Amino acid sequence: MGKSERVKKIVCFIVLAAVCVVWMFPVLWAVLTSFKSEYEIQSSGFHLIPREWTIDNYMQLVGNDSTPVFQWFVNSLIIAVGHMLLVLVIVSLAAYGFTRLNFKFRSQLFGILLSTMMLPSVINLIPNFKIVDSLGWTNTFLAVIVPGAASVYNLFLVKQFMDGIPKELDESAFVDGANRFQIFWHIILPLSRPVLTVVALFSFTGAWNDFLWPSIVMTDVDKLPITPGLQLLQGQYMTYPGVGTAGAILALVPTFLLYLAAQKSFMESMSLNSGIK
Repeated sequence: MGKSERVKKIVCFIVLAAVCVVWMFPVLWAVLTSFKSEYEIQSSGFHLIPREWTIDNYMQLVGNDSTPVFQWFVNSLIIAVGHMLLVLVIVSLAAYGFTRLNFKFRSQLFGILLSTMMLPSVINLIPNFKIVDSLGWTNTFLAVIVPGAASVYNLFLVKQFMDGIPKELDESAFVDGANRFQIFWHIILPLSRPVLTVVALFSFTGAWNDFLWPSIVMTDVDKLPITPGLQLLQGQYMTYPGVGTAGAILALVPTFLLYLAAQKSFMESMSLNSGIK
């Protein structure tokens, strides 16, 4: 390795390390702040490490009946998992259709779907609310699970991956007597596992972190997900930032663990032929 190559690697490492610090410092500060006492948080001066470690913020957060954090956590889990499974079903079937089925105006229809990605999602709030309200789904989990399940971005991601799977596999399966669904279930889905894992990750975190839409369609405090519930924490504990920070850390844990578990599949999905052995 030449001297110029070593210099480039060192520079790249320094830049990446700096970016990592910029991104991770607020999270580290929040984690450490959640273990500080309220007096220490509001006292003058800045210090990162708590002088005295305490779990009082978490105890106060969990023990308050007016803010059912545990119930919000369970609600978010039900909503995120339900939304994720529905997205996987819809997107995988739609991507298979656009990739393997020949029908009239297929390219034009896919182009129209892609064009909708240029529209801001906020313009759909009123139409979606009218539809949800007319179906009687207001203040139910269906109101936050079903809307957005047919994500065009996820469809594009899965379709591009399935395009890299050789069609010779389909032809061989047809010769062996397999039908369309058997090919989809036994060949296409297993080979598409990396990209479907990424879609599941995006769908879960998107549903888990969604704030605006659940705040509109959910009015019962006991049915709120954790993210809109944090707003109630901010209002009730406005003078107690440690409790609000502890709630934010609890809401962060599931998505953080999910990203750690799925990082290998995320990297594999970057290659369109990663599923082909």
